[in-house]
Amino acid sequence: MARDFIRTIIDEDLRSGRCSGVVTRFPPEPNGFPHIGHAKSITLNFGIAAEYGGTCHLRFDDTNPATEDIAYVRAIKAAVRWLGFEWGRHEYYASDYFEQLYEWACLLIHKGLAYVDDLSEAQIRALRGTVTRPGQPSTYRNRSVEENLALFAAMRAGEFSDGARVLRARIDMAHPNMKMRDPLMYRIRHAHHYRRKDAWCIYPFYDWAHGQSDAIEGVTHSICTLEFSPNRVLYDWYLEALGISPRPYQYEFARLNLGHTVTSKRKLLLLVRQGRVAGWDDPRMPTLAGLRRRGVTPAAIRAFCDAVGTTKVDSTHDPHLLDHHVRDDLNRTAPRVMCVLDPLPVTLTNYPAKKRELLDAPYWPRDINRAGTRKVPFSGSLLIERSDFSARPRKGFRRLSPGALVRLRYACIIRCDEVVKDAHGEVTELRCSWLADSDGSATARLRPRGTIHWVDAKASLPATVRLFERLFLKEVLGSNFVAELNPHSIKVFSDARIEPSVQRDAPDMRYQFTRLGYFWRDATSQEDHTLVFNQVAPLRDSWNRPTAAAKEETNVRKASTPGPDAPPPTLPPEERAWLAHHGLPDSSGRALLQTPGARAYFERALAHAPPVLLANWIANRLLPLTRDTGLDALPFGPKAFGQLVALVADQKATPHLGRDVLARMLLSGGDPAQLLATARAHTMEKTDALHVYIDALLEQFPDKVRAYRAGKKGLLGFFIGQIRQNTRGAAPPRLVRSLLTERLDQSTS
Repeated sequence: MARDFIRTIIDEDLRSGRCSGVVTRFPPEPNGFPHIGHAKSITLNFGIAAEYGGTCHLRFDDTNPATEDIAYVRAIKAAVRWLGFEWGRHEYYASDYFEQLYEWACLLIHKGLAYVDDLSEAQIRALRGTVTRPGQPSTYRNRSVEENLALFAAMRAGEFSDGARVLRARIDMAHPNMKMRDPLMYRIRHAHHYRRKDAWCIYPFYDWAHGQSDAIEGVTHSICTLEFSPNRVLYDWYLEALGISPRPYQYEFARLNLGHTVTSKRKLLLLVRQGRVAGWDDPRMPTLAGLRRRGVTPAAIRAFCDAVGTTKVDSTHDPHLLDHHVRDDLNRTAPRVMCVLDPLPVTLTNYPAKKRELLDAPYWPRDINRAGTRKVPFSGSLLIERSDFSARPRKGFRRLSPGALVRLRYACIIRCDEVVKDAHGEVTELRCSWLADSDGSATARLRPRGTIHWVDAKASLPATVRLFERLFLKEVLGSNFVAELNPHSIKVFSDARIEPSVQRDAPDMRYQFTRLGYFWRDATSQEDHTLVFNQVAPLRDSWNRPTAAAKEETNVRKASTPGPDAPPPTLPPEERAWLAHHGLPDSSGRALLQTPGARAYFERALAHAPPVLLANWIANRLLPLTRDTGLDALPFGPKAFGQLVALVADQKATPHLGRDVLARMLLSGGDPAQLLATARAHTMEKTDALHVYIDALLEQFPDKVRAYRAGKKGLLGFFIGQIRQNTRGAAPPRLVRSLLTERLDQSTS
């Protein structure tokens, strides 16, 4: 696989001598439990440190006493260790640097680069301006150095109330980056800190503490998620203003987002406080504690993070990809046992009344080369799944019904002779015939409809089994995310029965319950010795799948010709596993699988580009252009195409420029990076020419320009249309919109 852009940067830094070793850090704020999104940062930072023989620091960004707690510190440390990483002696806290940060703040005041402001935070926000209008300076911006030092010392001494004053950096109120418009450095907060107690009543903001903490610890590569990209210029400014050398550098990657999932500690805390879930470790929660309690293994999470990759392109991943890696891990490690969730009694009327057998049942299927069996009790009194019986079966029903034959897994064939019901018509018992010697050659002659699982009614153990679905109904959640909670996210079977072999197993054993999925024993149940099992993952994707009845109706209509709105045919298991392994969406993935040569082309290009973006570009950009000629006729190979997609993934080229480069490659091939430089130069020529058209247009319609400035932003469409008309459609719409907006808004300011 191709090295991601962060490792490429590190390689170059080591080669050039900018740094002699690698020091990374994972800097969580202890205001909640870490979630699946943090797993990506943990595996990336600790993984890079291990790969380069460096160190990764665990640093708690504990600068907000109102929201932090030692319990969250313990939870974060437990999660990192559970994922398989250690930090040794490199455990740090931003709160340990408060004195040094205070001294550095005084240094900036001495340099005239920081001042105490009496405005409230609301007033400061109002004066900050907008992206198109510069901010206005505070009336306190020009205080003397002596006054600022005295006021800052008084702030530290506790002489002012919360919110009375703040310390701000003195940078540029007209800076195009809003983060640079005299950002806040300290606020007054008379609150008890979980570590520093009441020693401080002023606390640094994240941007002030972040880079300086990195510098104190000797961090070489400060790796953040993309939302901190605008903060990088401030990160650099603080370090340069203080003259710190050698200094760390910040790099950003796309955070891990999952569909149907909240990855915000603030929102997760709201679910906990409102009692919508049973705590931070509720098995439905995307917290690492919740995933751990559910039974997900650290190996599966690490494999999932590796499959997602490290890019600069924000995307939301399908949670089925995580399920795939969970199943892939457990398939090789989870022995098979039988458990009945909703028991229906079955009496074998012709089985000897006092006879008891112990059947040998393998723990592993034939395709897993592992040995091991267990003894499964068998008698004339059994329990099967209620859903495995139908009194009036639909066509295609392959389980038990009146007069039908089924095989009991590992045992024999039975026939349903009589159905017993209660006064309400509910089936309470099945009376069946045991077909002696019904294995071997007899199976072919008897032709049972299917195979079902079972447990012995007397020897099986009582258990509670929990099945889980997605916590949220929608893939992409709105602002009112609580309203989108799935009311059926958990289903509890309190009367389940499981074969007794599990009683002697270790409490942390994970199983595959035959035909049901992967399960493990809930940790909280081990204290009172009850058997409570959580579903770790289903055997296959069951989210939004049709009901059993709907599937049987579909089987009846198999022979009919599918219409234009028919769902796509189900892919073979190998192809579904291939899509899941690479995390590919169904649409682009099917295009690769169904187009001759496309899958091989993708796999050869995969060494140079992230899989999801690569698949999208092949499916949506390349395949439509090669329907008649095929991929082999292209004037470039998979390597060059993968390099092109990598330029887009690393934000070295916009998608628009990427399409321009692809058009040039289709003409005569060529190196994507060189063609990108040519395309950029051509774009600059277009930009210069468009400025001429825009200047003429604004002079032609001064009334409309004034109306736009007065707030009629809908006129932007009129201006774009005029430019497109004047250039006979040759001007790129996005470039036109960008340049027009810039000119009109600049005029406004």
